[in-house]
Amino acid sequence: RPSPEEALQWRDSLEKLLQNPYGLASFRSFLRSEFSEENAEFWVACEDYKKTKSPMKMAEKAKKIYEEFIQTEAPKEVNIDHFTKAVTMKNLADPSPTSFDMAQKRIFALMEKDSLPRFVRSEFYQELIK
Repeated sequence: RPSPEEALQWRDSLEKLLQNPYGLASFRSFLRSEFSEENAEFWVACEDYKKTKSPMKMAEKAKKIYEEFIQTEAPKEVNIDHFTKAVTMKNLADPSPTSFDMAQKRIFALMEKDSLPRFVRSEFYQELIK
């Protein structure tokens, strides 16, 4: 469990929140309660994808991420605009560590602007900073 001081930093930094295992877990459970957990799951999948070294593994993971989060009617489809979706699909023709960067940045911005303020106001978070 993080210290109240540590948890307080999450108000101003989604990055710090997502990098902290406890913060990520609590944010995901909050998102689950709001039915928007796919955003955090997508972000985590992209972080994992960027660490992949083998081109074969990378192509495999890229396909899985695409099918799970990007394609229309995907089981956990994230909310990205058509342009971002098109760029991402084009990038997947030749998967690289940056293939999902644009989509990941969009989802990060969405969580930062939308979900983080609601998380910070939640009872759960208020308990953490006491």
